[in-house]
Amino acid sequence: MTEVLRRGRASLAFSFFAQGAAFALLVTRIPAIQNRYGVSDGLLPVFLAAVPVLAGVGSVTTEQLVKRIPPSVLLRWSQPVVLLALLGVGAGHGMAQLGFALAVFGLAVGALDASMNMLGVSLQRAYGRSIMLSFHAVYSLGGVVGASLAWAGAHWHLALWVSYLPVVAVLLPAALVGSRWYVDGGTAASGAGGVDGGSADGGPVDGGAGSGAPGVVFKVLLPLCLVMTFAYIGDSTVSNWSAKYLQDVLGSSEQLATVPYNVYMVTTLAGRAIGDFGVRRFGAAAVVRLGALVAAAGFAVVAFAPGAWVGMLGFTLVGLGLCVLVPQTFAAAGRLFPGASDAAIARLNIFNYVGFLIGSPLVGALGDAWSYRGAMVVPMVLVLVTLVYARSFAAQPDRYGGGHERPRTADVGRGSNGL
Repeated sequence: MTEVLRRGRASLAFSFFAQGAAFALLVTRIPAIQNRYGVSDGLLPVFLAAVPVLAGVGSVTTEQLVKRIPPSVLLRWSQPVVLLALLGVGAGHGMAQLGFALAVFGLAVGALDASMNMLGVSLQRAYGRSIMLSFHAVYSLGGVVGASLAWAGAHWHLALWVSYLPVVAVLLPAALVGSRWYVDGGTAASGAGGVDGGSADGGPVDGGAGSGAPGVVFKVLLPLCLVMTFAYIGDSTVSNWSAKYLQDVLGSSEQLATVPYNVYMVTTLAGRAIGDFGVRRFGAAAVVRLGALVAAAGFAVVAFAPGAWVGMLGFTLVGLGLCVLVPQTFAAAGRLFPGASDAAIARLNIFNYVGFLIGSPLVGALGDAWSYRGAMVVPMVLVLVTLVYARSFAAQPDRYGGGHERPRTADVGRGSNGL
């Protein structure tokens, strides 16, 4: 590998880390944000729902922007906006300021998530082997660090802006410096220089939305959109309901109820750290099938757990299983549309937020109307549906020149009807 690709991979990994930390700092301090601004319980869901909705808008906008602007440029400037918006959430004084900061955060996150994964897919294509899971592993590491810093801020009763300012002060300049080495599709495809430390300003993106190649056929992309949605329904179930489930249903203590999400994040990190080796050895489709089965088994254990410790084992299995689905879904979109991967990833990224929006209210409504044990069966079934679409993740080492990163032509032609 050339030095350009190595630096591009390291700088993009740092971007994933910074985003994981920033997002964790926001979501884990929601009670403190609510108290600071006096947001009522009835109004809080409106603020929370606005972030993923606007992130979807940001992702759609990114699909159009990458026709004219390299993804690296969008990532270079959207990441500082996310970090500054996070600081704005902690430093504001009124409801209007909170709403504005969250709106900016949501729009910038949509552009950031889409552009990060565009660059990740193009780098994976250049490397000729699976590396997407390593980027998402670093994201999980950032989430663990961010959640730990949030816990420290809450433990020491620090003001939100005091918790956020040192993090932003470190991550923002580091991200700007690192952005000099982002590698766009054209540079990644060549695997060579030609860009002196500034690939973000390079030419048009090879394989991107603006390359003049055939566009994205949504019917073909739809199976991956469903997998993305189901994965995030499962993820939001753990994020929003694991503590309540352990305490109210399985009778754990309040302190013990905080453990499952931390364990979930750690197991997600561990699974992604080794996942690329599994993809290289057994193929993406096999890893996705195994991940879906493990995650479904985890939800089954949670649903029928006799006590809190067994419930925590279930949430651990969920983390090990779900962690491989999202990175491989982005990678599969790049393989299905090698001539329009940027557009495919931007469109697929929307369903990240769809799943996030659906998951928590769905489990809450089913829990209130039926039972929370029964509600845990729903994400279990949805994750199992992933098995039906596993062939969308298959790749074949052949004439495409990217090694095992390309799909079979017959599979692309079949679309969702051939799965």
